Amino acid sequence: MSSRKYFYTLFIALLLLTSGCGYKPSAKYSREVTGEKISTSVVISAQDPENTVVIKDAVDSAIIQIFHASLVDRAHSDTHLQFRISAPRYTPIEYDDNGFVIAYRTTINLHIVRQTTDRVKTYQAKGTYDFAVTPNAVITDKERFDAIKYSAQKAIASFIAQVSAEGSRKGE
Repeated sequence: MSSRKYFYTLFIALLLLTSGCGYKPSAKYSREVTGEKISTSVVISAQDPENTVVIKDAVDSAIIQIFHASLVDRAHSDTHLQFRISAPRYTPIEYDDNGFVIAYRTTINLHIVRQTTDRVKTYQAKGTYDFAVTPNAVITDKERFDAIKYSAQKAIASFIAQVSAEGSRKGE
C-alpha cells in the first residue's frame, strides 16, 4: 500500500471516529427526565397484595438495568416513582376442539406518578402476556405470578419508552 493511500485511509478512519453517528441510547434520554438517583414505591393492592412484591422487584430491576440509575431512599432522590397496579385481567384467547380454554392473555395496567422537586406527572402503561394451560385446568399460582411478572415488565418497558420519548423531545 502506498503511503498516500495509507494516509487517506487513516484520515477517513479518524474522521469517522470523531464525527460519530449522533446515536444516543434511550437510557440517556430517560436520565435527562428522571435524573441519576431514583426512589420507587408501589401502592399495595388490597385485592391482590402478593402481586405488589412482584411489581416492586420488576420496577427496581428496570431502574437499574434500563435507566442505568441508582436506587436511593426518597429523601435523596432526584425523582420518585410511585406505581399502582390494576387488578390483573385474564382473558381466554384460545380454545381446544372441545371448547376448553387452552391459552390466556394477562393484562396489567400501571398508573405511574413521577415526582421531581418541581413537577408531578402521571403516566399510564399497559402490559400483556400470553400463556398456555392444559385443557379444563385451573390457573396455578406459579402461572399467575409469572403472567403478572412478565406483563408488568412489558408495562414498565412501555413506561420507559414514554419517558425516553419525553427526554428526546426535551433535548431538541
